[in-house]
Amino acid sequence: MDKDLVVINDKVDQITTQIAFLTEQAEIQQRRVREFDELKADLIPIGNQLINLTINELEEIGTDFELEDLFYLLKRVLRNTDLILTMMDRFEGLMGIADEVDLLGKQVFSSAVEALDKLEQTGLFSEAGNLFNTLTTENTLSDFNRMLIAFHAEDEKGTTVPSLLSLVGTLNRPETRKTLSRLVNVLQALGENTGDNQ
Repeated sequence: MDKDLVVINDKVDQITTQIAFLTEQAEIQQRRVREFDELKADLIPIGNQLINLTINELEEIGTDFELEDLFYLLKRVLRNTDLILTMMDRFEGLMGIADEVDLLGKQVFSSAVEALDKLEQTGLFSEAGNLFNTLTTENTLSDFNRMLIAFHAEDEKGTTVPSLLSLVGTLNRPETRKTLSRLVNVLQALGENTGDNQ
């Protein structure tokens, strides 16, 4: 009798478990039906708008479009499948080249930045800035221009070679002495920068 009661209890437990599983599945199915109904309710207005838009667009095309044109286009695409695939392969190759060029450009840019950094560390840019400031503030360009004009003026005149005595006479002029003083200062500055202290 006790055995029969245990068997009945086991059967009742199994049936209860199965009923709970079936109830859970029914709830899941009902939830899916509700979600599908909600999705359908959301998509129907969008579909109607899409159909109306398509109709309006086709009305604009009017009689210019015929179904035969679509079939003709489809046939041409199917006939030229090899050509399209070749073009796609070439396009992929171009994309690979573009990637290589991009990588190479990054390497060149990195090398250029390193070279510019080395030049900056050697003080080239500060020296160039100082040179530019000197050229713009000290009338150096105009002095250099006058020097070149004077240098070529003798060639244009076609004069004879001056004598040594006349050259010594020009040394007595104030502008000549001033220019010679500047030249000596330049030579001294160049001698100081060479580092030769002999």
